[in-house]
Amino acid sequence: MTMTKPPAAGPESSSQLTPERRRRNARNAAISGFAGSALEYYDFFIFATAAALYLQDLFFPGAGASGQLFSLATIGVAYITRPLGAVLWGHLGDVIGRKKVLIAVLVLMGAATFVIGLVPTYAQIGIWAPIIIVVLRLAQGLSAGGESPGSSALSMEHAPDHRRGFFTSWTMAGITFGIVISSAVFIPIQLLPDEAIVSWGWRIPFLLSAVVTVVALILRRTLDEPEVFSETKEKDEVVKVPVFELIKSHPKTLVLVTGMSLFTMVNTMVNVFTLSYGTEVSGIPRSEMLTFISVANLIAVFALPAWAHLSDKIGRKPLFVAGVVVQIVLIFAFLGALANGDPKNTVVVWILGILLVAGGYSMSNSVYPAYFPEQFPANVRYSGMAICLMIGLLLAGFTPAIAESLSGAEHNWIAVAAFSGVCVAISGVCALLSPETFRTATEKLGLKAGSSGTAGQA
Repeated sequence: MTMTKPPAAGPESSSQLTPERRRRNARNAAISGFAGSALEYYDFFIFATAAALYLQDLFFPGAGASGQLFSLATIGVAYITRPLGAVLWGHLGDVIGRKKVLIAVLVLMGAATFVIGLVPTYAQIGIWAPIIIVVLRLAQGLSAGGESPGSSALSMEHAPDHRRGFFTSWTMAGITFGIVISSAVFIPIQLLPDEAIVSWGWRIPFLLSAVVTVVALILRRTLDEPEVFSETKEKDEVVKVPVFELIKSHPKTLVLVTGMSLFTMVNTMVNVFTLSYGTEVSGIPRSEMLTFISVANLIAVFALPAWAHLSDKIGRKPLFVAGVVVQIVLIFAFLGALANGDPKNTVVVWILGILLVAGGYSMSNSVYPAYFPEQFPANVRYSGMAICLMIGLLLAGFTPAIAESLSGAEHNWIAVAAFSGVCVAISGVCALLSPETFRTATEKLGLKAGSSGTAGQA
């Protein structure tokens, strides 16, 4: 006779968790989300920095004037596999659990990044060099497809109802800090002779990923599965194929959340395209552009939790939309100052850039780790968040290459600003059409009115 195993007793059972255990889970999820995302995105973005500064000569020397375009395009190829990673990791996260998946994506990212630091150049092995780089970049994208969605979903599900915005913002603060250190790690390398940088210096940040991966794994192993996910399993409400459930029951939400994610292209436009544009076109020293990016994002690390805390008070939608408006204005102002300013006097560039990154962009950026997963019920939350975000991030991945093409031989910054403004505006419209969620109880998120289960429509 088949026996049904009762839910495990003790603190692991969702019904037995003490208030102290819940507080500790929320705190651990936020800390792990910050540290894991910082280290994961350090790995992801050191490639972008290297592509903007060095990879053209090392891996695409025969491409002539198109070499920099090819180099920047390698950044975008990782975003091709991010939606695939979103489907894969989202499925596993919704079926077997958030924690195991978050450990797996970290291992994959660390291994791919370390190997990039060992790849011979085009001069050594010819066409195989860029091919290997592209394959490893695709592996990075596959990993990144599950990191921030899973970390955001887990932090949101552990957080108290009235502080979900604040707790989930630490995942985004971690990603931003990862950008800081991914730029900052190249600053001391500029002190090396050019020959040493090209020979081995550029490899150092990639090889350091072995250390950061171990640290992140230690932190991530302390996580517990969220109560709401455990309850979904206990009630046998786990969906066998989450992506099919999303398409069937949540098509409108899929479209809106994907549209909201388009604003993330501002990230790579500022941190990658303007790094290349500022040095090659505007004549600003590489070290100063790297320092600017590091400082702007470091300020954003502290601004993100503050903005997110405000979203717990006034709502997700008004803060997200306000951030969109500010971004559109500052994108034109910042790019105009960068293109037309004096490379010896970059004060205005610094001020406008910091206001864009830590102000307008961070206003919207602080909200989405809570706002996006809040649109979906627990049994498809990881998948919904991951798929929508990664499809939207495809644009962000190719933004440096698109911006380089729009800029053209005449370095047309207005075309780049207009393209960016349209993408950000679409995000704002989709946010206006989405429901407000900041006062909805966690167990009710994504459900139809009157539904008591976890399979309702957002």
